[in-house]
Amino acid sequence: MNEESAKVAVADSWNTYWQSPHANAAYTSNGAGHPSVLAFWNDYFREVHTREDSPRIIDIASGNGAVVDCAKTVFAENLPDFTCLDVSSAAIDLLKSRLPGVNGVIADAKTIPLDSGMFDLATSQFGLEYAGLDALDEVIRILSDKGELVLLLHHRGGSIYAHCHEGLEAIREVRASQFISHSIATFDAGFASLKGDDHSDYSAAGNKLAPAITAMGAIIDKYGVNVVDGLVVALYRDVRTILSRMSHYHPDDVSDWLHKMQEEVEAYEGRMASMCEAAIDSEAFAALRQSISDKSLEIVKSEALEVPGEQSPIAWVLVARK
Repeated sequence: MNEESAKVAVADSWNTYWQSPHANAAYTSNGAGHPSVLAFWNDYFREVHTREDSPRIIDIASGNGAVVDCAKTVFAENLPDFTCLDVSSAAIDLLKSRLPGVNGVIADAKTIPLDSGMFDLATSQFGLEYAGLDALDEVIRILSDKGELVLLLHHRGGSIYAHCHEGLEAIREVRASQFISHSIATFDAGFASLKGDDHSDYSAAGNKLAPAITAMGAIIDKYGVNVVDGLVVALYRDVRTILSRMSHYHPDDVSDWLHKMQEEVEAYEGRMASMCEAAIDSEAFAALRQSISDKSLEIVKSEALEVPGEQSPIAWVLVARK
């Protein structure tokens, strides 16, 4: 897959995510709602509020607006001029429906379609690293004189990275088991059998599904019931329930559900793979600090965001000023 195709695939996986039924609360997942992350942004925006009443802010790779929500708790009714940029059109549409006063821009951070010097603050929470750190030039370009860059970045080896990596391994094992495709074939044959077709097709499909069911049970035993945010155990449980009471379900409903689950599994794999690939180790973080210094920005803060009671940090923090 070339770079352009890879970018489209990642954008599609995030669109699937933001279009899911739980999307209104989805901005709290993948570490975005972690108390230490919320505390960081609340402290930061309080400090900003002491020196500026209405800074012009852009949030890069904003998702559904977790950073905006933190700013709202500090600025209350006087929310600054806020622009959110994301490659996912679904994320921007959802964000604008939740927060009508926020400007939304659908674009890659490497090519921001906005004028230079427009913003006093550029924030990014687990986002800029997806575009690649060479997107820094674009983000710095749109900062005003004395503008500030504030980044939370995925920490390779940190707790969020470990969660994403485990989810990626689990979902790849789910896909390798062909559980969903075998379930689709079994239900197609089973519903046909209920209408009078040859039962042998149903038996043959069921024989192929049986080892996939065993594999799913092994995945749950290996990773736990909460892996992939509970998706694996829900899929395993619901397929077995429908199998035991097939006559109580409509074939189209089952087929639609399984195909949607297939899309969700594929999209989840894409998101987790992109998260793991984008995560930054200590060497890359040092290179990022050097790159920012070389661009004549003053580094105000540069550290790992530690979590009380946990051994692994949750993110890298980098604050720099023009």
